[in-house]
Amino acid sequence: MIKILPVIMCGGSGTRVWPESRESLPKQFIPLVGERSTFQTTMAMLADPAFEKPIVISNSDYRFLISDQLRAIGAEADVVLEPSRRDSGPAVAVAAGLAARRAPETIVVVLAADHVVRDRAGLVALCKEAAEAASEGYIVTLGVKPDHPATGYGYLRPGAPLHEGSEVLKLDAFVEKPDRETAQRYIDAGYFWNSGNFIFRADVMQAEIAHFEPTIAEAAEAAIDGAARDLDFCVLNAEAFARAPKKSIDYAVMEKTEKAALIPADIGWSDVGTWRAVWELSERDEKGNSVRGHGVVMDAKNVHVRSEEALTTVVGVDDVIVVTTQDAVLVLNHEHGDRVKHLVDELKTQNRREAAAHKRIFRPWGYYQSIDEGQRYQVKRIVVKPGERLSLQKHFHRAEHWIVVRGTAEVGRDDEVHLVHENESIYLPIGCKHRLINPGKIDLELIEVQTGSYLGEDDIVRFQDVYNRG
Repeated sequence: MIKILPVIMCGGSGTRVWPESRESLPKQFIPLVGERSTFQTTMAMLADPAFEKPIVISNSDYRFLISDQLRAIGAEADVVLEPSRRDSGPAVAVAAGLAARRAPETIVVVLAADHVVRDRAGLVALCKEAAEAASEGYIVTLGVKPDHPATGYGYLRPGAPLHEGSEVLKLDAFVEKPDRETAQRYIDAGYFWNSGNFIFRADVMQAEIAHFEPTIAEAAEAAIDGAARDLDFCVLNAEAFARAPKKSIDYAVMEKTEKAALIPADIGWSDVGTWRAVWELSERDEKGNSVRGHGVVMDAKNVHVRSEEALTTVVGVDDVIVVTTQDAVLVLNHEHGDRVKHLVDELKTQNRREAAAHKRIFRPWGYYQSIDEGQRYQVKRIVVKPGERLSLQKHFHRAEHWIVVRGTAEVGRDDEVHLVHENESIYLPIGCKHRLINPGKIDLELIEVQTGSYLGEDDIVRFQDVYNRG
């Protein structure tokens, strides 16, 4: 049996399913469908003995989210961090380079962390079959049979089987996203969607990238050569990686190579690219309505409601999606799912914090969440995981009051150390050096009240930090 090295692409920002997915917590880390995130579901699928220990490629912003989600499902991976976002071409070049250093003929499967596959066993079987073709020098993509003329996918024109009786087909043409009329012609002609999942031999992909995009190839190799360890992560060299142009692997290689092949993949695939796709993947009642969280739908059909906290109700309105978060509400007609990304772009032009950040901000030690704020004050809820600690720090413009509501806090304040128990509090004046530690075995929860002339997150000086943050 050919062993396959899985590489999971895990760096996207997922703006098309805002407001649940934002840059601070993108869709691959959210349980959009089911109880696990799509990243966790993908990782769990790779427990099959055909796969080697996976490599996850992401960026520094998500490194601790990745660690937490791996730990939660008992999975392991080598995590490689990109110092800047350069699209999928450089990422695949790095994946091929890392695999080739193990052995040039290593078979690699590149999978997206934010896709859903209903038939996971089917995907594993396809990877094994595609690996045989990849070992012969082909770059195989999984082709999904279209069920509607989508304009957001690339299309694949299949050719003849590689060998008699083979499920793997030659790829006659790789075409980018068409308009609706062209997409329908492609479907009528038997084209497939490009799923964005590829299987290849490491040295073959390296050679094709070097041939078509030598700058990407050189930057990837230099970034690997200059990589450094940071805690449990491999961080690519920033200066070298920045030399790679931003280009997708589709444009960089797949549209040009003569080594492309496809394997038809009837596996219930979705890139979960719109809220309509989430609704389609969700359990629905006889009227087509789906509710996740606190929602009620009356006298309506084909409605998708999502709200983890506030009661959200829909009456007498069909074909809508309503998503309620702590700080934003989206009401969307099914047919306008592709407009959400444009909405987020508009919010960014208005400098709306909600465009990119949730009220709950995750940190390697836990998270904090804004409760209330006004002129010269801010109230936060802080949760620290057992055994974790915040950096030793100070602030120039604010004082803080910490009130413990659950667990026990070990608080360093200048030269003093205090144990603060439930229903107790401690005051941290402006300019004092302080550190918060959870010495217990349960989550530490406290309420922080900040007062001062400036309350921005950048009013911080770190003296020591176990997570190597600046």
